Amino acid sequence: MAATGRGGGYGRLSRERMLAGVLELVDREGLGALSMRRLGAELGVEAMALYRHAASKEELLDGLIEGLYGEQAERRAADERADAADGAESWRAGLHRIARTTYEICQAHPRAAPLLTVRVLEVPLARRPPVVRKQHLAVLALLREAGLDERRIPLVFRACLAWIHGYPAVDLCLMDPPEELPELQAVTAAEPSGPEGLAVGLDALLDRLVGPPARQGPA
Repeated sequence: MAATGRGGGYGRLSRERMLAGVLELVDREGLGALSMRRLGAELGVEAMALYRHAASKEELLDGLIEGLYGEQAERRAADERADAADGAESWRAGLHRIARTTYEICQAHPRAAPLLTVRVLEVPLARRPPVVRKQHLAVLALLREAGLDERRIPLVFRACLAWIHGYPAVDLCLMDPPEELPELQAVTAAEPSGPEGLAVGLDALLDRLVGPPARQGPA
């Protein structure tokens, strides 16, 4: 029986359109609203049409992670081209770019953001989507560019990923605290915050674990 509605027949539903529908639904109503039946109704297809592209809700979530990391990679590539044109390229700039674009994705999709921290860590490294592993490899390459030896890299790698993914999650959790918690209100109002706090914290971490940037001598 052919599906009706916005999606038309089964053949018109691509994986890309399905995942775009997942993100739209989650952005609007949160992860709790996502189900195969609800997504089918959202796309105007029979729920069974979805199973041609995802065997379960778990696969939908994995596909959503892939899409979010893909969006982050696109932003990072655009920023990389701009930084290269300005001559502002270094291993530190590369790490800041990864941190900044991850933060931007979490801010753009706050209801999906927990997937970038909690769910990614639940999946063994070898089973994470290629776009996720590619980001991890990019961090490793930048740390090697910094001159770290192989014994030091694991510690700095873990610390960088913890900050890059942890800061946006904490930042989102601290938004709009209730008035009866003035201590938390003071924390959220403190400076630096937002992207600036992300950058300051990353530099502090790198200064401690790698060393401060070399000072440029007089021209």
